[in-house]
Amino acid sequence: MIDLRLLREDPDRVRASQRARGEDVALVDSLLSADERRRSSGVRFDELRAEQKGLGKLIGKASGDEKAELLKRAEQLKTDVKTADAERDAADAETQELLQRLGNLVHPDVPVGGEEDFVTLETHGTHRDFAAEGFEPRDHLELGQLLGAIDVERGAKVSGSRFYFLTGVGALLELALVNAAIAQATAAGFTPMLTPALVRPQSMAGTGFLGQAAQDVYHLDKDDLYLVGTSEVPLAAYHMDEILDAERLPLRYAGFSPCFRREAGSHGKDTRGIFRVHQFDKVEMFSYVLPEDSQAEHQRLLEWEKQWLTSLELPFRVIDVASADLGSSAARKYDCEAWIPTQGKYRELTSTSDCTEFQSRRLSIRVREDRKVRPLATLNGTLCAVPRTIVAILENHQQADGSVRVPEVLRPYLGGREVLEPVKK
Repeated sequence: MIDLRLLREDPDRVRASQRARGEDVALVDSLLSADERRRSSGVRFDELRAEQKGLGKLIGKASGDEKAELLKRAEQLKTDVKTADAERDAADAETQELLQRLGNLVHPDVPVGGEEDFVTLETHGTHRDFAAEGFEPRDHLELGQLLGAIDVERGAKVSGSRFYFLTGVGALLELALVNAAIAQATAAGFTPMLTPALVRPQSMAGTGFLGQAAQDVYHLDKDDLYLVGTSEVPLAAYHMDEILDAERLPLRYAGFSPCFRREAGSHGKDTRGIFRVHQFDKVEMFSYVLPEDSQAEHQRLLEWEKQWLTSLELPFRVIDVASADLGSSAARKYDCEAWIPTQGKYRELTSTSDCTEFQSRRLSIRVREDRKVRPLATLNGTLCAVPRTIVAILENHQQADGSVRVPEVLRPYLGGREVLEPVKK
């Protein structure tokens, strides 16, 4: 959530952010009104309580008609205090409810617009000319079937659409990717983490995933637990309700977890293969830093993502995501999109978001520095979303006979294998 003091001091900035997101601008005025009622009712309650305490002392010293009048006033005060207390609680609850609906403040340099209004910042690598090589590229599903690596038919039989099995070299390729990604993150100073896949509502809400993203979240009603769509959630909540010493920052974690997403808003999109699925594994980077260091940390996370995709020898581009396409927690987000030959376009493989103080305020995570305590900043960055990375590797490194060249960085994790060969029928 944002700082209420900032809202009061510069509401136009918050209105502009809401407008850029394509969200309800009137929410800002509703929140200002609720906050004013919260503060005024709090003052009223404090004044009545102070009078009530003072009256109690006077009653003890009074007698006769004076005491009777004071007792009468005490009865009225008792009612007034109860009413003021209820008004204060109601105003506070309304303020908090409205505040939870407000997105993070969009960074002023973010391009304004929707999904297609991003700005391309850089492009890396070269697209292969398959025609010049003399063959038509196969898509990842056909390649996966030739290699005995992907089985979507049995995935659908067992679990339904958008589920799959990784088999044989497909399973080995996932494990290679995860181990290589964790190795890179560990070398960069991240602490490896295996995180819970189920979290409590306060963890999910605190990271901002029960707002606009709620339709994609799986909820277990009986247990009131949520299946995470990313290990960002447990990594953000890891230090919930804690005060961290500034000397410990930055804290950097690399979490590996299964991820679960309904993909409720993507009916009919990417239904072939394993690009858009309900369950997948992912390595996620997460950082806790001082607020003034968040933009520099954001660039560092982006550089680690670029290092990873370059090591996989994939052509990709970096985009500055437009304002209306940001998640509610992100002030700014960069996506790295790999070239997918059979689709003839770039598709998102990784993303990194600067969430500034938004999540830490919701999760009550603070930093102690020079005897002062204040919210810190959190950032996240996908290092390896496994299925999409497999898609990009298979399509970009395929050969005419249906085999797939293994990027050098993965070979140590595949027993030195340089090529994945089609299985014999």
